[in-house]
Amino acid sequence: MISEWIQKVGSSVPRGFSRYYVLDLLKAEPHTGKEIIDHAVQQSDGMWRPSPGLVYPLLGRLLDEGLIEEADGGRYQITKKGAETAGDLGKINETVKRQLDVLLRLGNVGRFVAMDLLERMSMMGAILSDNMTSMTGEEKDRYRIFLKDELDKIEGTEGKEIKVE
Repeated sequence: MISEWIQKVGSSVPRGFSRYYVLDLLKAEPHTGKEIIDHAVQQSDGMWRPSPGLVYPLLGRLLDEGLIEEADGGRYQITKKGAETAGDLGKINETVKRQLDVLLRLGNVGRFVAMDLLERMSMMGAILSDNMTSMTGEEKDRYRIFLKDELDKIEGTEGKEIKVE
């Protein structure tokens, strides 16, 4: 059962991943659309080949949202707003990695909890990705608090003060 689930989940890039992959890549240095595609292919050893039909419309949306901007030579670079968005993702990523590490060390029960957590995070991420551009700052703050509460419950730290940056 677990191997089937991992095979299903591992067989494709999760929805919304491309957006954050591009932002993370552009944190290091500006890239063209083709360079982004080539980097993804190289980094995944050919297992993920994002098409121009995925990358270029995504770059257009990121431009519209003010997360990236055009630089010299047809390259794209991350904006301050984009870097903040990528930073938020990094914080969540580190917390989830820490929690999954603990859960996976707990044997089969921990694995089932980890699978449930991954499923819930994936669903929430897809919903957030679809709605992010239309959310107000207050809605984003409420969502951030909700996510922090959920992660704190898993860590057993609920009730502690939540800091929203």
